[in-house]
Amino acid sequence: MNRALPDVQLRVPIDEDAFAWHRVFADPEVMEFHGGRAAELSVYEELTARQRRHDAELGFCLWTMVGSDGEVLGFTGAQPWPKDWGPTGEIEIGWRLGRAHWGKGYATAAGLATLDRVRAAGVSQIVAMVRADNERSIAVTRRLGMELAERFPHPTLGQPAHCYRLAL
Repeated sequence: MNRALPDVQLRVPIDEDAFAWHRVFADPEVMEFHGGRAAELSVYEELTARQRRHDAELGFCLWTMVGSDGEVLGFTGAQPWPKDWGPTGEIEIGWRLGRAHWGKGYATAAGLATLDRVRAAGVSQIVAMVRADNERSIAVTRRLGMELAERFPHPTLGQPAHCYRLAL
């Protein structure tokens, strides 16, 4: 049975979002596939500043995901792949939500909005790098129409990272 996706707003991160992201990502379950714990606040301050630059320069970024009640749910969006391994030079879509918002369709709704925005910015293909054991994110890639295209050796995990692709 298909259900309606929730309303979600995407906004360019503001300074205060660094605090919200730090709080939302303090949950070890949320960070299971991202190092197990939230980064220091200064990392989120730099990340939100970098996303504002991406939006100004590229027309897309990792946006702050805001629920209908104004609560920060996490982030979603796209940015150039930031690492020196994997799909270098490509645009990666990603999402990270607070635990209370899992399983409600927010990642899919925000992912679809992201696809529309990056397509409008002239991006012709997008990738998603997902750990092989991250079943929830793999399910989102499938709902977005992405397909497993490559496996890259992860430099520290000892298991492959899956690269999903979608032509826009």
